[in-house]
Amino acid sequence: MRWNSEERAFAVEVYFSSGCSVIATQRAFRNRFNLAPLAPVPDRKSIVTWVTTFRQTASVTRRRTGVPRPIRSPENIELVRTSVLRSPRRSARKHASALGLSDRSVRRILHDDLHFHPYKMAIVQELSERDFNSRRNACEVFLEVVPEDAIVFFSDEAHFHLCGSVNKQNMRYWADTNPRQLHQRPLHSPKVTVWCAIYSRGIIGPWFFEENEVTVTVNSHRYVNMLQEFFFPRLDELDLGDTWFQQDGATAHTSRTSMAVLREHFPERLISIRGDLEWPARSPDLTPCDYFLWGFLKSRVYVNRPRTLQDLKTNIQEEIANITPAMLARVMTNARNRFTQCMENGGRHLTDLIFKTQ
Repeated sequence: MRWNSEERAFAVEVYFSSGCSVIATQRAFRNRFNLAPLAPVPDRKSIVTWVTTFRQTASVTRRRTGVPRPIRSPENIELVRTSVLRSPRRSARKHASALGLSDRSVRRILHDDLHFHPYKMAIVQELSERDFNSRRNACEVFLEVVPEDAIVFFSDEAHFHLCGSVNKQNMRYWADTNPRQLHQRPLHSPKVTVWCAIYSRGIIGPWFFEENEVTVTVNSHRYVNMLQEFFFPRLDELDLGDTWFQQDGATAHTSRTSMAVLREHFPERLISIRGDLEWPARSPDLTPCDYFLWGFLKSRVYVNRPRTLQDLKTNIQEEIANITPAMLARVMTNARNRFTQCMENGGRHLTDLIFKTQ
């Protein structure tokens, strides 16, 4: 056990005043620092060591002698550099252990001397050569066919679970003993399924897929019902003229019934699998709902810890209402920038945007 300077000084003082009695020193130590009956106190060896140190140096802590070792020397900096370049995925602690340096020293060298940063690995969907071609072609056609001032609705649905999420990396519980805290998450968490259509001036939505206030799966019948009873009437109220509509390749979206209804309402302006403009699969990085809307909402709707599905739905409605047209305009501008970059890199992942290097 480590004892601080105050505790050591007290033990030495009592030792001399009690006639060099270790037992008396230990009793006085327990009373002075209000220790429990079974709590540890300094043993004989520790007390004698402190007394010897005090006689030799007039201090209760042993002072280091000799020339201080330069931890951040050019030699150690080069050792750390070589070690990290050889194994960049190894933790700083393991590098420190392998080099015989303290963890703190290695981190200071990494940050202050080498200017290294612990970048996180990005998780993305796996793409094949076929995906590269379809993504590149879709972006090229979109930029050629869809005017820059055209109104395009990007649509999608997402699940919002009532339990939300807990970031274990940022979750800590400070205490002197392990409280054994658990975060219990149900196997089948209650959820709502939300649909939205986003464009440069606003959002039509949310629509919650439910029957008798119970969340249901999205099938073709329910999707068409949502379009006819919710989306189309609100679209007509906006009176935007000719608009484009984008959707992903979910089965409910691309069924014969769904496609027939959408083709009738968006003649020659349907962006979808088997649509007027083919939309590529496995491309959430190109869709504003995926790369912006859902992540933005999920970062906000759980802040006040909703306890019921109605609370969660209310939060979703309020946060969508708070999204400004200026923000949406930037999102849509970013979408075209993504299409351009996708073309330039041959349909591959948008690494410059993922890692924010531009």
